[in-house]
Amino acid sequence: MIKRLCKIVATIGPASASPSMLRLLRDAGVDVFRLNMSHGEHDKLAKVVAAIREIERETDTPIAIFADLQGPKIRTGQFPEGALQLRYGGEYRLENTYMASDDETIPIPHPELLNVLEKGDILKLDDGKLQVTVTEASAGDIKVRADTPGALSDRKGINLPGRRLPISALTDKDRTDLDFALDQGVDYIALSFVQQADDVKEAADLIEGRAGIIAKIEKPSAVDCLDEIIALADAIMVARGDLGVECAPEDVPLIQRRIIKACRNAGKPVIVATHMLESMVDSIAPTRAEASDVSTAVYQGADAVMLSAETAIGRHPPTAVAIMDRIIVATERDETSQGYDRISDDDHDYTTADAMTASARRIAEVLDCKLAIAYTKTGSTARRLSRDRPRAPIIAATPDRRVARNLSLYWGVRPVVTDDIAHFHEMIEKADSLAQAHGGVEGERIIILAGYPFGRRGKTNTLKISRIGMPKD
Repeated sequence: MIKRLCKIVATIGPASASPSMLRLLRDAGVDVFRLNMSHGEHDKLAKVVAAIREIERETDTPIAIFADLQGPKIRTGQFPEGALQLRYGGEYRLENTYMASDDETIPIPHPELLNVLEKGDILKLDDGKLQVTVTEASAGDIKVRADTPGALSDRKGINLPGRRLPISALTDKDRTDLDFALDQGVDYIALSFVQQADDVKEAADLIEGRAGIIAKIEKPSAVDCLDEIIALADAIMVARGDLGVECAPEDVPLIQRRIIKACRNAGKPVIVATHMLESMVDSIAPTRAEASDVSTAVYQGADAVMLSAETAIGRHPPTAVAIMDRIIVATERDETSQGYDRISDDDHDYTTADAMTASARRIAEVLDCKLAIAYTKTGSTARRLSRDRPRAPIIAATPDRRVARNLSLYWGVRPVVTDDIAHFHEMIEKADSLAQAHGGVEGERIIILAGYPFGRRGKTNTLKISRIGMPKD
């Protein structure tokens, strides 16, 4: 029987790119693979995609892949000695240049950033390890004061918390990577540096429906227009790394909870990412705080949790996946977990399909149904059922492999590629076979959802309660 409902995303890197390691990760519990387009050459990434698709064929289980675009990287230029030693309280100039001319200059080859700076603005450097405050901002003359001492080396990242920069979320590199990823047939594109809903729309115009869009929430400006971004995206990622640099540490947990709730309300998958089991880059076990962090995301109702460096460059990628799997399963056994809560939206315009899936949730709870079988052509039935959070795994039976892969990201959904059904008897018989194939025991109740007439899109109007392996009327 299916034991885990929240999904696991694993990032591919040097430690996990071989076909044998990819298979181990899949066997350990990975549902979705992430390609980090910031690293890796196209020819190597193409081999990774081919290996994942081969595993998919061998195991006859749909696997989702998403390409995570790098996005604009605002970085310092270079220093004559390779680094500048910032003095606490020291004053420095910011210049639009690639190479600093002296040890009083911080080179920033990004005029779009320099042009919006104002007195009092705070710049965080090197992932927030260093900080400077703008003390003077006039045409061609920007001065800052170092708030923290330390070495600022070449090409370190710059963040301007709380300010929206007048740049696109897609660079020339991103557009090239996007074309490559779409040619490879990835299922989702993760969009970095989202500041506003128009950034998602720009990407959607380029993708033209060939893949879903995962909008990464990593800037406060994106949090400010969260509902608009969710409405345009197909899924959301809580990118806590950059978010933690741009926001106060105490705000990040609250933002995470807010994003998860908003996504649950909209019926869009939400991934919680960054530093989930970070110590397992080297260690064979996570810290207690990391285990609690994963559990909290599951408890709050996340559709998926993500491993980054743990599987990309870590020493124990399959172990990290296996431990994350154990943490999720243990959390989902808790009857009080909010991950099972159904989000009610009074402003939502409910349809017949919404009523059917809401009824399926209640029936599963009252009758202790072990599985829900959703026949779906476009995936909409399974997505609605996932949003309603039944206390039973959802088997999404679809004739479309692309739809099946897309559904791999959704909470509780186990997609299966199968032929369309033609009549009620076939609907029940096939559901029986699918239930048994996924660990169902004879006599257990299952729920079957479908649309009649069968094979049409956009219809969910049939609900049947059945028992596994019992004679059918």
